[in-house]
Amino acid sequence: MADSTSNNSIIVRRSANYQPSIWDYDYIQSLRNKYVGETCIAQSNVLKEHVRMMLHKVVDPLEQLELIDILQRLGLSHHFEGEMKRILEGLYNNDQSGNTWRKENLYATTLKFRLLRQHGYNISQGVFNIFRDEREIFKACLCEETKGILSLYEASFLLTESENMLEELRNFATKHLQEYVKLNKDKNISAMVTYALELPLHWRIIKFETRWFIDIYRSREDMNPILLKLAEMDFNMVQAVHQEDLKQVSRWWKNTKLGENLTFARDRLMELFFWSMGMIDQPQFGCCRINLTKLGSLITILDDL
Repeated sequence: MADSTSNNSIIVRRSANYQPSIWDYDYIQSLRNKYVGETCIAQSNVLKEHVRMMLHKVVDPLEQLELIDILQRLGLSHHFEGEMKRILEGLYNNDQSGNTWRKENLYATTLKFRLLRQHGYNISQGVFNIFRDEREIFKACLCEETKGILSLYEASFLLTESENMLEELRNFATKHLQEYVKLNKDKNISAMVTYALELPLHWRIIKFETRWFIDIYRSREDMNPILLKLAEMDFNMVQAVHQEDLKQVSRWWKNTKLGENLTFARDRLMELFFWSMGMIDQPQFGCCRINLTKLGSLITILDDL
């Protein structure tokens, strides 16, 4: 609005009443993490070598897939990309040459399907035909394999366009998992089923999944203490990297003075950093996270202008 009573017009910009950021600059800069330095790196490297030995020693295909799945869910897969690629490449080539394994094992088939698709291999939904009867209905006996049904549910979210069978499988799995939760037979499995029904694995933010799965894995009977220790240490070490990234982008934001001078606009640096971390969480890509956060902050300012 222009003040007609004054020679100098004063423009009063409309306000959307955005609340100021709850993340104080001094608080962000005060963040400290003890999981830094040569000692932590040395301890982590020793544990990683033990895990590499596990990956080389395991020969059973199902055990190989389970180990890869656990490494992914514990947030450790970025340390072992070469070893994981070697294993998955071998399993994929064996299938292509006709050397199938445990093809009537629902859990093994669905786990293999999900991991191969996650890593870009071309695997057909036709692998699930074995679980249909002569009327093309999914066999009732599958309902007794809760672990396999849960794995089937997670695998169904990696469908591509027009894969109707995977949509049917998802509906089938969802129905039986909901019934299982009502019975609540096994505490650990029920927790995983409930969590999956709320938000499937394929849609989760990796770091949230890692933090949740560490607690689940700790209570499992087959828990490997080396994997658990490495996961806990690596989570804290990666968190320290993210905190340093946040401090750097926070200093940049303060130096621009945009948040101070453009009070009508949103100051959402932390939320934008969290968004960039959700997209790219690997510690080595800090520059990308920082630049995405800067870009998002500037776009937000332009949008409010």
